[in-house]
Amino acid sequence: MQAASSPRGARCRVAWLACSSFLTFGACIALAACTGSTAQSIGDAPAPAGGVVRNGDTASIPEGSPLRKSLMVAAVQGERVERPIVVPGVIEADAARLVKIAPPVSGRIIELQKLLGDSVNKGDALLVIDSSDLAQAYGDAAKARAALALAQRNLQRQSELAQAEITARKDLEQAESDYAQAKSDEQRTQARLAQLGTSLDGGNGRHYTLHSPIAGRVIELNGARGAFWNDTNAPVMTVADLSTVWVAASVREKDVASVFVGQVAQITFDAYEGEVSVGKVRYVGEVLEPDTRTVKVRIALDNASRRYRPGMFAKVQFAGAAHDAIVVPATAVVQSGFDTRVFVETAPWVFQPRNVKTGAQLGERIEVIGGLQPGERIVIRDALLLND
Repeated sequence: MQAASSPRGARCRVAWLACSSFLTFGACIALAACTGSTAQSIGDAPAPAGGVVRNGDTASIPEGSPLRKSLMVAAVQGERVERPIVVPGVIEADAARLVKIAPPVSGRIIELQKLLGDSVNKGDALLVIDSSDLAQAYGDAAKARAALALAQRNLQRQSELAQAEITARKDLEQAESDYAQAKSDEQRTQARLAQLGTSLDGGNGRHYTLHSPIAGRVIELNGARGAFWNDTNAPVMTVADLSTVWVAASVREKDVASVFVGQVAQITFDAYEGEVSVGKVRYVGEVLEPDTRTVKVRIALDNASRRYRPGMFAKVQFAGAAHDAIVVPATAVVQSGFDTRVFVETAPWVFQPRNVKTGAQLGERIEVIGGLQPGERIVIRDALLLND
């Protein structure tokens, strides 16, 4: 004989039959009650999301949470550090070793002795110009010399007549004045020829040869053979000695006190990724640029290999003065909106967020200049998991 079913089972079967026959809505409710015997009760507390229990700003890690294996907590300590000062820079030619060659006379270029990229020694001929200005300078010098000779003979004659009391005193004085004026004109024309690098005794032609005042290389050429060059202020070519170049770094106003002459700087270039060059500060600017609030700091850099070209961008790093500071791993610092904060341990596995002020980036570590004290324990790994 079949065993009798339980009263609860009988009620469920009746409810199912009533629901399937669309008899009553209450029967369907009863059926739902029969099938929900394993559901969680309303009074049960949900598990903490991500293994973190929050009470206001405080984050607690309960026992059994996987975060206890992920987070790492350590005490912060003070240490002696040198804050690096990293600024942009650009390569510049040494102004004392760069000359823009502009001919002092106008005329037609009839010969170029040096072309773009050619090596130049001091005194080498660079170009030859057929110049009427040079011919006029020679003519003026010759005329002044002849006038001086005539004035000198006239003065000597008037002096002899004056001694014999044959001529009037005013004639002697006029001769003396004419001689002084002629001598001045002769000196002026000779100075003009000397400025051009020649003299009246050195020639009287129209061809002017321009020589290089320094050794170096032609890095710019603006003129060509056969061209007329009428602007004596415009350079035909540029000669520069680039064996030593300047790196001009723009140091911010707040960092000027940490930069000094003789300081070692590490320089990297976009053109040579991964390479580091070393130079010394030769000059710290004495004037602050008002637009950028920076000071130009120039670093001498050996360029015997000719790899560093004026105009290249660079990144310059100075070593700041050593000072005591708190340094934490970068993984301990969390950005929350506009705030930078760390998580400080107030009790075992209980953490409180605290806003801090950071300073320099030291590789994979960050200097903290406000908000932390030595000895305090903070989360130094996976602190982002605690950020709400």
